[in-house]
Amino acid sequence: MDRKQKQERYGRIRDQLAELFTKTGDPVARMATAVALLHHKMPHYFWTGFYRLVDGTLTVGPYQGPLACQVLQAHTGVCWAGIDRGEPVVVADVHAFPGHIACDSRSRSEIVVPLRDAAGRIVGVLDVDSDEPAAFDEVDRAGLLPIVAMIHA
Repeated sequence: MDRKQKQERYGRIRDQLAELFTKTGDPVARMATAVALLHHKMPHYFWTGFYRLVDGTLTVGPYQGPLACQVLQAHTGVCWAGIDRGEPVVVADVHAFPGHIACDSRSRSEIVVPLRDAAGRIVGVLDVDSDEPAAFDEVDRAGLLPIVAMIHA
């Protein structure tokens, strides 16, 4: 899929989620719906899910794909980097990322987008892995930011 096609697909997914999210404001239901739609509409996605900060622990939330790590070691790996930096993190080669947590050895690249509550506090991350190297780019970052922002809107 070329850059323009990917941008258009993210736009369609965002529009579809906006309509679906009118049915409930529950963030966990919205996470589950977003993950299901993204995972099945984006061909380069291998694992798609949320990790939620629960009492300072990063714990798996709704996801699609192979079995996930239930709890991620604090301040280690790509998901924690997204939280600690407060911004999306795109990693072309997860095996070269210091402290990478390998929940599935088939994962090759990753994007993490912080999830914020209505007050702007980081309460988790959207984590997407691909089994292809360098699968994520600025188009993915720009496409996912508004989708993640809709979870607690």
